[in-house]
Amino acid sequence: MLKVLLKKQMAEVFRSYFYNRKTNKARSKANSIVLFILFAFLMIVVLGGTFTAIALGVCFGLTAASMGWLYFVLMSGMAIVLGAFGSVFNTYSGLYLPKDNDLLLSMPISVRTIIISRLLNVYLLGTMYSGVVMLPTLIVYWIIAGATVANIICDIILFLIVTVIVLILSCLLGWVVAKISLKLKNKSFIVVLIALGCIGGYYFVYFKAQVWIRELVANAAVYGANIKDSAYGLYLFGRIGEGDPLATAIFTVATAILLALTLFVLSRGFVKIATSTASVGKTQYREKKVKAKSAFGALLTKEFARFTSSPNYMLNNGLGILLLPVLGIFLLIKGTDIMTAVGTAFGGRADFAALLLCAVLMLLSTMNDMAAPSVSLEGKSVWIPQSLPIEPQTVLKAKTAMQVILTAIPILFAVVCAEIVWQATVAEKLLLCLLPLVFTVFSALFGSFIGIRHPIMEWTTEIIPLKQSGAVTIALFGGWGFVALFAVPYFLIGQLIGLTPYLIVWTVIYTVASALLYHWLNTKGAKAFSRL
Repeated sequence: MLKVLLKKQMAEVFRSYFYNRKTNKARSKANSIVLFILFAFLMIVVLGGTFTAIALGVCFGLTAASMGWLYFVLMSGMAIVLGAFGSVFNTYSGLYLPKDNDLLLSMPISVRTIIISRLLNVYLLGTMYSGVVMLPTLIVYWIIAGATVANIICDIILFLIVTVIVLILSCLLGWVVAKISLKLKNKSFIVVLIALGCIGGYYFVYFKAQVWIRELVANAAVYGANIKDSAYGLYLFGRIGEGDPLATAIFTVATAILLALTLFVLSRGFVKIATSTASVGKTQYREKKVKAKSAFGALLTKEFARFTSSPNYMLNNGLGILLLPVLGIFLLIKGTDIMTAVGTAFGGRADFAALLLCAVLMLLSTMNDMAAPSVSLEGKSVWIPQSLPIEPQTVLKAKTAMQVILTAIPILFAVVCAEIVWQATVAEKLLLCLLPLVFTVFSALFGSFIGIRHPIMEWTTEIIPLKQSGAVTIALFGGWGFVALFAVPYFLIGQLIGLTPYLIVWTVIYTVASALLYHWLNTKGAKAFSRL
Protein backbone atom coordinates (compact mmCIF):
# COMPACT_ATOMS: atom_id res chain seq x y z
CA MET A 1 0.00 0.00 0.00
CA LEU A 2 2.90 2.36 0.78
CA LYS A 3 4.30 1.85 -2.72
CA VAL A 4 0.90 2.57 -4.30
CA LEU A 5 0.40 5.75 -2.28
CA LEU A 6 3.91 7.00 -3.06
CA LYS A 7 3.36 6.34 -6.76
CA LYS A 8 0.10 8.31 -6.55
CA GLN A 9 1.85 11.22 -4.84
CA MET A 10 4.60 11.40 -7.44
CA ALA A 11 2.08 11.10 -10.27
CA GLU A 12 0.24 14.13 -8.87
CA VAL A 13 3.46 16.16 -8.71
CA PHE A 14 4.39 15.36 -12.33
CA ARG A 15 0.80 15.17 -13.58
CA SER A 16 1.35 17.76 -16.31
CA TYR A 17 4.09 15.56 -17.82
CA PHE A 18 1.60 12.73 -18.40
CA TYR A 19 -1.62 14.67 -18.94
CA ASN A 20 -2.33 17.55 -21.31
CA ARG A 21 -4.55 19.99 -19.45
CA LYS A 22 -5.34 21.91 -22.63
CA THR A 23 -6.78 18.97 -24.57
CA ASN A 24 -7.95 17.08 -21.46
CA LYS A 25 -6.21 13.93 -22.73
CA ALA A 26 -3.25 11.77 -21.76
CA ARG A 27 0.03 12.61 -23.46
CA SER A 28 1.79 10.12 -25.69
CA LYS A 29 4.86 8.34 -24.31
CA ALA A 30 7.10 10.23 -26.73
CA ASN A 31 5.66 13.55 -25.57
CA SER A 32 6.15 12.64 -21.91
CA ILE A 33 9.73 11.55 -22.54
CA VAL A 34 10.53 14.85 -24.26
CA LEU A 35 9.08 16.82 -21.35
CA PHE A 36 11.11 14.84 -18.83
CA ILE A 37 14.26 15.39 -20.92
CA LEU A 38 13.59 19.13 -20.89
CA PHE A 39 13.02 19.01 -17.13
CA ALA A 40 16.28 17.11 -16.64
CA PHE A 41 18.07 19.65 -18.83
CA LEU A 42 16.74 22.49 -16.69
CA MET A 43 17.66 20.83 -13.40
CA ILE A 44 21.01 19.30 -14.34
CA VAL A 45 22.44 21.60 -17.01
CA VAL A 46 20.95 25.00 -16.13
CA LEU A 47 20.63 24.90 -12.34
CA GLY A 48 23.40 22.33 -11.83
CA GLY A 49 25.73 24.31 -14.09
CA THR A 50 24.96 27.54 -12.23
CA PHE A 51 25.81 26.07 -8.83
CA THR A 52 28.87 24.33 -10.27
CA ALA A 53 30.18 27.74 -11.36
CA ILE A 54 29.47 29.15 -7.89
CA ALA A 55 31.18 26.17 -6.25
CA LEU A 56 34.27 26.61 -8.42
CA GLY A 57 34.47 30.31 -7.59
CA VAL A 58 34.22 29.71 -3.85
CA CYS A 59 36.15 26.45 -3.48
CA PHE A 60 39.44 27.59 -5.05
CA GLY A 61 39.82 30.57 -2.72
CA LEU A 62 38.64 28.93 0.50
CA THR A 63 40.58 25.68 0.13
CA ALA A 64 43.71 27.68 -0.70
CA ALA A 65 43.19 29.53 2.59
CA SER A 66 42.71 26.19 4.44
CA MET A 67 39.06 27.03 5.12
CA GLY A 68 37.27 24.23 3.32
CA TRP A 69 34.79 24.03 6.20
CA LEU A 70 33.50 27.52 5.32
CA TYR A 71 32.97 26.35 1.73
CA PHE A 72 30.72 23.52 2.94
CA VAL A 73 28.82 25.84 5.30
CA LEU A 74 28.01 28.25 2.46
CA MET A 75 27.11 25.68 -0.18
CA SER A 76 25.11 23.54 2.25
CA GLY A 77 23.22 26.66 3.33
CA MET A 78 22.30 27.32 -0.31
CA ALA A 79 21.17 23.72 -0.69
CA ILE A 80 19.00 23.90 2.44
CA VAL A 81 17.36 27.18 1.38
CA LEU A 82 16.69 25.98 -2.16
CA GLY A 83 15.43 22.59 -0.98
CA ALA A 84 13.17 23.96 1.76
CA PHE A 85 11.56 26.76 -0.23
CA GLY A 86 11.43 24.66 -3.38
CA SER A 87 9.29 22.04 -1.67
CA VAL A 88 7.45 24.05 1.00
CA PHE A 89 4.30 24.61 -1.08
CA ASN A 90 4.31 20.98 -2.17
CA THR A 91 4.47 20.13 1.55
CA TYR A 92 1.52 22.41 2.22
CA SER A 93 -0.60 20.99 -0.61
CA GLY A 94 0.75 17.44 -0.66
CA LEU A 95 1.26 16.65 3.02
CA TYR A 96 -1.19 18.68 5.07
CA LEU A 97 -4.06 19.86 2.88
CA PRO A 98 -4.35 17.78 -0.31
CA LYS A 99 -7.80 17.42 -1.85
CA ASP A 100 -7.97 13.68 -1.21
CA ASN A 101 -7.53 13.80 2.57
CA ASP A 102 -11.13 12.88 3.37
CA LEU A 103 -11.12 10.04 0.83
CA LEU A 104 -7.89 8.45 2.10
CA LEU A 105 -8.79 8.84 5.77
CA SER A 106 -12.13 7.12 5.12
CA MET A 107 -10.42 4.08 3.59
CA PRO A 108 -8.96 1.13 5.55
CA ILE A 109 -5.46 2.63 5.40
CA SER A 110 -3.52 3.43 8.54
CA VAL A 111 -2.74 7.08 9.18
CA ARG A 112 0.92 6.13 9.61
CA THR A 113 1.05 4.76 6.04
CA ILE A 114 -0.51 7.94 4.65
CA ILE A 115 1.96 10.12 6.57
CA ILE A 116 4.98 8.05 5.51
CA SER A 117 3.98 8.09 1.82
CA ARG A 118 3.56 11.84 1.85
CA LEU A 119 6.77 12.39 3.82
CA LEU A 120 8.68 10.29 1.30
CA ASN A 121 7.20 12.43 -1.47
CA VAL A 122 8.32 15.61 0.30
CA TYR A 123 11.75 14.09 1.00
CA LEU A 124 12.31 13.07 -2.62
CA LEU A 125 11.37 16.50 -3.94
CA GLY A 126 13.50 18.25 -1.33
CA THR A 127 16.40 15.93 -2.19
CA MET A 128 15.99 16.78 -5.87
CA TYR A 129 16.24 20.52 -5.20
CA SER A 130 19.04 20.35 -2.63
CA GLY A 131 20.90 17.76 -4.69
CA VAL A 132 21.21 20.29 -7.53
CA VAL A 133 23.48 22.24 -5.17
CA MET A 134 25.10 19.50 -3.10
CA LEU A 135 26.25 17.18 -5.88
CA PRO A 136 28.27 19.91 -7.67
CA THR A 137 29.56 21.02 -4.26
CA LEU A 138 30.95 17.59 -3.41
CA ILE A 139 32.32 16.84 -6.88
CA VAL A 140 34.11 20.20 -7.13
CA TYR A 141 35.66 19.72 -3.68
CA TRP A 142 36.87 16.20 -4.49
CA ILE A 143 38.48 17.47 -7.69
CA ILE A 144 40.17 20.52 -6.15
CA ALA A 145 41.05 19.34 -2.63
CA GLY A 146 41.37 15.65 -3.38
CA ALA A 147 39.15 12.70 -2.49
CA THR A 148 39.97 10.33 0.35
CA VAL A 149 37.96 7.52 1.89
CA ALA A 150 37.19 9.66 4.95
CA ASN A 151 36.14 12.62 2.80
CA ILE A 152 33.85 10.58 0.60
CA ILE A 153 32.12 8.83 3.51
CA CYS A 154 31.65 12.04 5.52
CA ASP A 155 30.51 13.99 2.46
CA ILE A 156 27.87 11.38 1.66
CA ILE A 157 26.66 11.62 5.25
CA LEU A 158 26.67 15.42 4.93
CA PHE A 159 24.47 15.10 1.85
CA LEU A 160 22.01 12.92 3.80
CA ILE A 161 22.05 15.33 6.75
CA VAL A 162 21.25 18.24 4.44
CA THR A 163 18.33 16.38 2.85
CA VAL A 164 16.91 15.49 6.28
CA ILE A 165 17.25 19.12 7.42
CA VAL A 166 15.37 20.14 4.26
CA LEU A 167 12.62 17.64 5.11
CA ILE A 168 12.32 18.98 8.68
CA LEU A 169 12.19 22.62 7.52
CA SER A 170 9.70 21.77 4.77
CA CYS A 171 7.40 20.11 7.30
CA LEU A 172 7.69 23.09 9.65
CA LEU A 173 7.18 25.77 6.98
CA GLY A 174 4.44 23.75 5.29
CA TRP A 175 2.64 23.50 8.64
CA VAL A 176 2.87 27.28 9.07
CA VAL A 177 1.53 27.88 5.55
CA ALA A 178 -1.29 25.37 6.14
CA LYS A 179 -2.31 27.01 9.43
CA ILE A 180 -2.26 30.48 7.89
CA SER A 181 -4.24 29.37 4.84
CA LEU A 182 -7.00 28.03 7.08
CA LYS A 183 -7.37 31.45 8.69
CA LEU A 184 -7.37 33.54 5.53
CA LYS A 185 -10.57 34.40 3.74
CA ASN A 186 -9.00 35.88 0.60
CA LYS A 187 -5.67 34.24 -0.18
CA SER A 188 -5.14 35.76 -3.60
CA PHE A 189 -3.28 38.90 -2.57
CA ILE A 190 -1.14 36.97 -0.06
CA VAL A 191 -0.11 34.51 -2.79
CA VAL A 192 0.71 37.37 -5.15
CA LEU A 193 2.79 39.20 -2.54
CA ILE A 194 4.72 36.02 -1.66
CA ALA A 195 5.37 35.28 -5.33
CA LEU A 196 6.54 38.84 -6.03
CA GLY A 197 8.73 38.75 -2.91
CA CYS A 198 10.34 35.49 -4.07
CA ILE A 199 10.91 36.90 -7.58
CA GLY A 200 12.40 40.09 -6.20
CA GLY A 201 14.60 38.18 -3.76
CA TYR A 202 15.82 35.89 -6.52
CA TYR A 203 16.92 38.74 -8.77
CA PHE A 204 18.48 40.64 -5.86
CA VAL A 205 20.56 37.61 -4.89
CA TYR A 206 21.36 36.86 -8.55
CA PHE A 207 22.82 40.30 -9.21
CA LYS A 208 24.62 40.48 -5.86
CA ALA A 209 26.01 36.93 -5.84
CA GLN A 210 29.28 37.68 -7.66
CA VAL A 211 30.00 40.67 -5.42
CA TRP A 212 29.35 38.63 -2.28
CA ILE A 213 31.54 35.76 -3.48
CA ARG A 214 34.47 38.07 -4.26
CA GLU A 215 34.15 39.81 -0.90
CA LEU A 216 33.88 36.49 0.93
CA VAL A 217 36.98 35.02 -0.69
CA ALA A 218 38.96 38.23 -0.12
CA ASN A 219 38.03 38.35 3.58
CA ALA A 220 37.70 34.63 4.29
CA ALA A 221 39.98 34.72 7.34
CA VAL A 222 37.95 37.48 9.02
CA TYR A 223 34.58 35.84 8.36
CA GLY A 224 35.92 32.43 9.37
CA ALA A 225 37.20 33.74 12.70
CA ASN A 226 33.88 35.45 13.42
CA ILE A 227 31.92 32.26 12.71
CA LYS A 228 34.20 30.19 14.98
CA ASP A 229 33.77 32.67 17.81
CA SER A 230 30.03 33.34 17.56
CA ALA A 231 28.63 30.20 15.87
CA TYR A 232 30.90 27.26 16.63
CA GLY A 233 28.19 24.83 15.58
CA LEU A 234 28.44 26.06 11.98
CA TYR A 235 32.19 25.45 12.10
CA LEU A 236 31.58 21.86 13.21
CA PHE A 237 28.96 21.45 10.48
CA GLY A 238 31.46 22.55 7.85
CA ARG A 239 34.07 20.20 9.26
CA ILE A 240 31.88 17.27 8.18
CA GLY A 241 32.72 18.06 4.58
CA GLU A 242 36.44 17.98 5.38
CA GLY A 243 36.12 14.47 6.77
CA ASP A 244 35.96 15.11 10.54
CA PRO A 245 34.46 11.92 12.07
CA LEU A 246 33.60 13.55 15.42
CA ALA A 247 31.64 16.41 13.82
CA THR A 248 29.93 13.89 11.53
CA ALA A 249 28.84 11.76 14.49
CA ILE A 250 27.56 14.75 16.47
CA PHE A 251 25.41 16.12 13.64
CA THR A 252 24.18 12.69 12.61
CA VAL A 253 22.83 12.05 16.11
CA ALA A 254 21.39 15.58 16.40
CA THR A 255 19.67 15.31 13.01
CA ALA A 256 18.25 11.90 13.88
CA ILE A 257 16.80 13.30 17.11
CA LEU A 258 15.22 16.26 15.30
CA LEU A 259 13.77 13.94 12.68
CA ALA A 260 12.28 11.66 15.32
CA LEU A 261 10.80 14.66 17.14
CA THR A 262 9.32 15.97 13.88
CA LEU A 263 7.73 12.62 13.06
CA PHE A 264 6.31 12.36 16.60
CA VAL A 265 4.75 15.83 16.49
CA LEU A 266 3.48 15.29 12.95
CA SER A 267 1.83 11.98 13.77
CA ARG A 268 -0.04 13.55 16.69
CA GLY A 269 -1.30 16.62 14.83
CA PHE A 270 -1.69 15.34 11.28
CA VAL A 271 -5.32 14.24 11.51
CA LYS A 272 -6.37 17.54 13.09
CA ILE A 273 -4.78 19.60 10.31
CA ALA A 274 -5.84 17.23 7.53
CA THR A 275 -9.50 17.36 8.59
CA SER A 276 -9.54 21.11 9.26
CA THR A 277 -11.57 23.45 7.16
CA ALA A 278 -11.11 27.12 6.55
CA SER A 279 -12.45 29.36 9.28
CA VAL A 280 -15.79 30.93 8.58
CA GLY A 281 -16.50 34.19 10.33
CA LYS A 282 -19.86 34.77 11.93
CA THR A 283 -21.95 37.33 10.15
CA GLN A 284 -25.00 39.20 11.31
CA TYR A 285 -27.62 40.27 8.83
CA ARG A 286 -28.08 44.00 8.64
CA GLU A 287 -30.52 45.58 6.28
CA LYS A 288 -28.96 48.20 4.03
CA LYS A 289 -29.68 49.88 0.77
CA VAL A 290 -27.84 48.73 -2.31
CA LYS A 291 -27.33 51.22 -5.09
CA ALA A 292 -28.44 49.90 -8.45
CA LYS A 293 -25.76 49.67 -11.10
CA SER A 294 -25.96 49.91 -14.81
CA ALA A 295 -25.33 46.82 -16.89
CA PHE A 296 -21.86 48.10 -17.76
CA GLY A 297 -21.07 48.86 -14.10
CA ALA A 298 -22.19 45.42 -12.95
CA LEU A 299 -20.11 43.70 -15.64
CA LEU A 300 -17.08 45.84 -14.81
CA THR A 301 -17.43 44.91 -11.13
CA LYS A 302 -17.56 41.25 -12.13
CA GLU A 303 -14.35 41.61 -14.16
CA PHE A 304 -12.54 43.26 -11.25
CA ALA A 305 -13.75 40.52 -8.88
CA ARG A 306 -12.46 37.81 -11.20
CA PHE A 307 -9.08 39.54 -11.53
CA THR A 308 -8.56 40.09 -7.79
CA SER A 309 -9.69 36.56 -6.89
CA SER A 310 -7.10 34.82 -9.08
CA PRO A 311 -3.37 34.97 -8.19
CA ASN A 312 -2.54 33.51 -11.61
CA TYR A 313 -4.50 36.26 -13.36
CA MET A 314 -2.80 39.01 -11.34
CA LEU A 315 0.73 37.61 -11.64
CA ASN A 316 0.66 36.66 -15.32
CA ASN A 317 -1.41 39.49 -16.75
CA GLY A 318 -1.15 42.41 -14.32
CA LEU A 319 2.54 42.85 -13.59
CA GLY A 320 2.51 46.37 -15.03
CA ILE A 321 0.37 47.51 -12.07
CA LEU A 322 3.46 47.04 -9.90
CA LEU A 323 6.23 47.86 -12.38
CA LEU A 324 4.88 51.28 -13.42
CA PRO A 325 4.81 52.76 -9.87
CA VAL A 326 8.24 51.24 -9.22
CA LEU A 327 9.51 53.01 -12.35
CA GLY A 328 7.97 56.26 -11.15
CA ILE A 329 9.68 56.08 -7.75
CA PHE A 330 12.95 55.10 -9.42
CA LEU A 331 12.68 58.15 -11.70
CA LEU A 332 12.16 60.42 -8.70
CA ILE A 333 15.35 59.11 -7.15
CA LYS A 334 17.62 58.62 -10.17
CA GLY A 335 15.68 60.16 -13.05
CA THR A 336 17.77 63.30 -13.51
CA ASP A 337 21.03 61.37 -13.58
CA ILE A 338 19.63 58.75 -15.96
CA MET A 339 18.21 61.31 -18.41
CA THR A 340 21.51 63.18 -18.41
CA ALA A 341 23.53 59.99 -18.92
CA VAL A 342 21.30 58.77 -21.77
CA GLY A 343 21.40 62.17 -23.46
CA THR A 344 25.20 62.23 -23.15
CA ALA A 345 25.45 58.72 -24.59
CA PHE A 346 23.59 59.95 -27.69
CA GLY A 347 25.86 62.93 -28.20
CA GLY A 348 23.97 65.38 -26.01
CA ARG A 349 20.60 64.70 -27.66
CA ALA A 350 18.08 65.23 -24.86
CA ASP A 351 15.23 64.39 -27.26
CA PHE A 352 16.57 60.83 -27.58
CA ALA A 353 16.41 60.41 -23.81
CA ALA A 354 12.85 61.77 -23.76
CA LEU A 355 11.77 59.42 -26.53
CA LEU A 356 13.26 56.43 -24.72
CA LEU A 357 11.48 57.47 -21.51
CA CYS A 358 8.16 57.53 -23.38
CA ALA A 359 8.93 54.14 -24.97
CA VAL A 360 9.75 52.60 -21.56
CA LEU A 361 6.43 53.82 -20.14
CA MET A 362 4.59 52.31 -23.08
CA LEU A 363 6.57 49.08 -22.86
CA LEU A 364 5.77 48.56 -19.18
CA SER A 365 2.09 49.23 -19.88
CA THR A 366 2.09 46.21 -22.21
CA MET A 367 2.81 44.01 -19.18
CA ASN A 368 -0.89 44.47 -18.41
CA ASP A 369 -2.80 42.24 -20.82
CA MET A 370 -5.96 41.37 -18.91
CA ALA A 371 -8.27 41.94 -21.89
CA ALA A 372 -6.65 39.28 -24.10
CA PRO A 373 -7.63 36.23 -21.97
CA SER A 374 -10.84 37.68 -20.53
CA VAL A 375 -13.11 36.20 -23.20
CA SER A 376 -11.46 32.77 -22.93
CA LEU A 377 -11.85 32.87 -19.13
CA GLU A 378 -15.61 32.65 -19.62
CA GLY A 379 -14.98 29.08 -20.80
CA LYS A 380 -18.01 26.85 -20.84
CA SER A 381 -19.93 29.51 -18.88
CA VAL A 382 -19.89 31.92 -21.80
CA TRP A 383 -23.58 31.19 -22.29
CA ILE A 384 -24.33 33.19 -19.11
CA PRO A 385 -23.34 36.66 -20.43
CA GLN A 386 -24.74 35.65 -23.84
CA SER A 387 -28.15 34.88 -22.31
CA LEU A 388 -28.38 38.08 -20.26
CA PRO A 389 -30.57 40.91 -21.59
CA ILE A 390 -27.54 43.06 -22.46
CA GLU A 391 -25.79 43.88 -25.68
CA PRO A 392 -22.68 41.74 -26.36
CA GLN A 393 -20.63 44.87 -27.01
CA THR A 394 -21.35 45.94 -23.42
CA VAL A 395 -19.65 42.76 -22.19
CA LEU A 396 -16.62 43.47 -24.36
CA LYS A 397 -16.47 47.11 -23.25
CA ALA A 398 -16.37 46.02 -19.60
CA LYS A 399 -13.50 43.62 -20.27
CA THR A 400 -11.58 46.33 -22.11
CA ALA A 401 -12.33 49.00 -19.52
CA MET A 402 -10.85 46.89 -16.71
CA GLN A 403 -7.44 46.85 -18.40
CA VAL A 404 -7.64 50.56 -19.21
CA ILE A 405 -8.42 51.48 -15.60
CA LEU A 406 -5.82 49.18 -14.03
CA THR A 407 -3.15 50.49 -16.42
CA ALA A 408 -4.04 54.19 -16.67
CA ILE A 409 -3.83 54.85 -12.92
CA PRO A 410 -0.27 53.51 -12.40
CA ILE A 411 0.94 54.97 -15.70
CA LEU A 412 -0.33 58.40 -14.66
CA PHE A 413 1.67 58.10 -11.45
CA ALA A 414 4.79 57.16 -13.40
CA VAL A 415 4.23 60.02 -15.86
CA VAL A 416 3.87 62.58 -13.06
CA CYS A 417 7.11 61.33 -11.50
CA ALA A 418 8.84 61.51 -14.88
CA GLU A 419 7.70 65.07 -15.56
CA ILE A 420 9.01 66.21 -12.19
CA VAL A 421 12.57 65.31 -13.17
CA TRP A 422 12.33 65.89 -16.94
CA GLN A 423 13.20 69.38 -18.12
CA ALA A 424 11.11 69.99 -21.23
CA THR A 425 8.61 72.33 -22.83
CA VAL A 426 4.94 72.37 -21.86
CA ALA A 427 3.98 70.74 -25.18
CA GLU A 428 6.47 67.90 -24.71
CA LYS A 429 5.30 67.27 -21.14
CA LEU A 430 1.68 67.25 -22.28
CA LEU A 431 2.47 64.75 -25.03
CA LEU A 432 4.48 62.58 -22.60
CA CYS A 433 1.28 62.29 -20.57
CA LEU A 434 -1.13 61.94 -23.47
CA LEU A 435 0.67 59.43 -25.71
CA PRO A 436 1.13 56.64 -23.08
CA LEU A 437 -2.55 57.00 -22.10
CA VAL A 438 -3.69 56.75 -25.72
CA PHE A 439 -1.40 53.75 -26.16
CA THR A 440 -2.95 52.19 -23.03
CA VAL A 441 -6.42 52.42 -24.58
CA PHE A 442 -5.09 51.05 -27.87
CA SER A 443 -3.40 48.09 -26.10
CA ALA A 444 -6.60 47.19 -24.24
CA LEU A 445 -8.69 47.34 -27.41
CA PHE A 446 -6.08 45.32 -29.30
CA GLY A 447 -6.10 42.71 -26.51
CA SER A 448 -9.89 42.40 -26.73
CA PHE A 449 -9.64 42.14 -30.52
CA ILE A 450 -7.11 39.30 -30.31
CA GLY A 451 -9.05 37.63 -27.49
CA ILE A 452 -12.16 37.37 -29.64
CA ARG A 453 -10.27 36.27 -32.74
CA HIS A 454 -8.33 33.51 -30.91
CA PRO A 455 -10.44 32.27 -27.97
CA ILE A 456 -9.89 29.04 -26.00
CA MET A 457 -13.28 28.09 -24.60
CA GLU A 458 -12.44 24.56 -23.41
CA TRP A 459 -9.76 24.28 -20.72
CA THR A 460 -9.22 22.37 -17.49
CA THR A 461 -7.20 25.00 -15.60
CA GLU A 462 -7.24 28.77 -15.91
CA ILE A 463 -3.48 28.93 -16.48
CA ILE A 464 -4.12 27.80 -20.08
CA PRO A 465 -6.04 30.91 -21.23
CA LEU A 466 -3.95 33.15 -18.95
CA LYS A 467 -0.49 32.00 -19.98
CA GLN A 468 -0.57 29.41 -22.74
CA SER A 469 -3.06 30.89 -25.19
CA GLY A 470 -2.19 32.41 -28.53
CA ALA A 471 -4.18 35.55 -27.67
CA VAL A 472 -1.97 36.42 -24.70
CA THR A 473 1.20 35.68 -26.67
CA ILE A 474 0.13 37.88 -29.58
CA ALA A 475 -1.05 40.68 -27.26
CA LEU A 476 2.22 40.71 -25.29
CA PHE A 477 4.72 40.45 -28.14
CA GLY A 478 2.50 42.52 -30.40
CA GLY A 479 2.56 45.28 -27.79
CA TRP A 480 6.36 45.17 -27.75
CA GLY A 481 6.32 45.35 -31.55
CA PHE A 482 4.07 48.44 -31.49
CA VAL A 483 6.45 50.15 -29.06
CA ALA A 484 9.42 49.34 -31.31
CA LEU A 485 7.44 50.61 -34.30
CA PHE A 486 7.03 53.90 -32.44
CA ALA A 487 10.61 54.32 -31.17
CA VAL A 488 12.90 53.00 -33.91
CA PRO A 489 11.86 55.36 -36.77
CA TYR A 490 12.76 58.40 -34.70
CA PHE A 491 16.40 57.34 -34.53
CA LEU A 492 16.40 56.91 -38.32
CA ILE A 493 14.36 59.77 -39.79
CA GLY A 494 11.98 61.06 -37.12
CA GLN A 495 14.55 63.41 -35.61
CA LEU A 496 14.37 65.47 -38.81
CA ILE A 497 10.92 66.77 -37.86
CA GLY A 498 11.63 67.17 -34.13
CA LEU A 499 10.33 65.44 -31.01
CA THR A 500 7.08 67.37 -30.54
CA PRO A 501 5.68 66.83 -34.07
CA TYR A 502 6.83 63.20 -33.93
CA LEU A 503 4.90 62.57 -30.68
CA ILE A 504 1.85 64.32 -32.12
CA VAL A 505 1.92 62.09 -35.21
CA TRP A 506 2.04 58.91 -33.13
CA THR A 507 -0.65 60.16 -30.77
CA VAL A 508 -2.91 60.63 -33.78
CA ILE A 509 -1.95 57.22 -35.22
CA TYR A 510 -2.80 55.35 -31.99
CA THR A 511 -5.99 57.40 -31.54
CA VAL A 512 -7.21 56.49 -35.04
CA ALA A 513 -6.21 52.83 -34.51
CA SER A 514 -8.12 52.81 -31.21
CA ALA A 515 -11.21 54.25 -32.90
CA LEU A 516 -11.08 51.56 -35.60
CA LEU A 517 -10.70 48.77 -33.05
CA TYR A 518 -13.53 50.22 -30.96
CA HIS A 519 -15.79 50.24 -34.01
CA TRP A 520 -14.83 46.63 -34.77
CA LEU A 521 -15.68 45.54 -31.22
CA ASN A 522 -19.09 47.19 -31.45
CA THR A 523 -19.92 45.50 -34.73
CA LYS A 524 -18.07 42.38 -35.88
CA GLY A 525 -16.55 41.71 -32.46
CA ALA A 526 -19.96 41.73 -30.77
CA LYS A 527 -21.33 39.30 -33.36
CA ALA A 528 -18.31 37.01 -32.96
CA PHE A 529 -18.76 36.98 -29.18
CA SER A 530 -22.44 36.12 -29.45
CA ARG A 531 -21.53 33.10 -31.63
CA LEU A 532 -18.98 31.60 -29.23
